[in-house]
Amino acid sequence: MKIATFNVNGINGRLPVLLRWLGEAVPDVVCLQELKAAHEKFPATALEQAGYGAVWQGQKSWNGVAILARGREPVLTRRALPGGDDDHHSRYIEAAVNGVLIGCAYVPNGNPAPGPKFDYKLRWLDRLIAYAAELLATGAPVILAGDFNVMPTEIDVYKPERWVDDALFRPEVRAAFHELLAQGWTDALRKLHPNERIYTFWDYFRNAWGRNAGLRLDHLLLSPSIADRLRMAGVDREVRGWEHASDHAPAWITLAEQGRDAGQVGKISTGRPRPRLTRLRRQP
Repeated sequence: MKIATFNVNGINGRLPVLLRWLGEAVPDVVCLQELKAAHEKFPATALEQAGYGAVWQGQKSWNGVAILARGREPVLTRRALPGGDDDHHSRYIEAAVNGVLIGCAYVPNGNPAPGPKFDYKLRWLDRLIAYAAELLATGAPVILAGDFNVMPTEIDVYKPERWVDDALFRPEVRAAFHELLAQGWTDALRKLHPNERIYTFWDYFRNAWGRNAGLRLDHLLLSPSIADRLRMAGVDREVRGWEHASDHAPAWITLAEQGRDAGQVGKISTGRPRPRLTRLRRQP
């Protein structure tokens, strides 16, 4: 099972890039962030023709998150992070796919810091930490994936000394991320590549891509009940070099097949196969 996260930075404007990558990488599940499209403008038909069912939460011009599943329809379980009745940003969506609960997150940027946007980011992270603890308590297989807008350590950022005052790298934000991990989540990319400089984002300015002046902002976190199935993890960094690409590249993991009864762990339903997608090309 291959699960990916990809901040598309405008799904309709970069739809050809997304469709090309889906056709080449053939992920089973994809978490998308920064749709930058109203809910009714989500390109569900084009994605269905590419073989993917989807659930999404759009927002005009900003934010927006989605979960895609190859050859089936994700079972929607949540459209927003708990604890924010006055927060109308589309930053979290959750669905069950093939016995695994997938949470797709787009954490606020938080700049400038300090300031109201930074305070909002910290409150949002507090809500995520609280909810993540509830998810772990179920014992279910869970993956939290998305653009967390944090570089957890100095190895995750090119020239960290230039980022000390940025909301993506401030001590409060990194501490919140490590508090999340301390609950028992596994940072999949770092687990398999503990000492490598791995980036998922390169700014459009100052030739950041050409200089490999990147940041690791996109993460896949695994609950203990699924972490032992982790086999591979990586970043499709070449996608960042494609024409009209997002400033992020897709990050992905592969998991070993679940046991016969693994789909019953916790109380999560598996995704329902979509009859009209049954003739699609399957991953070898």
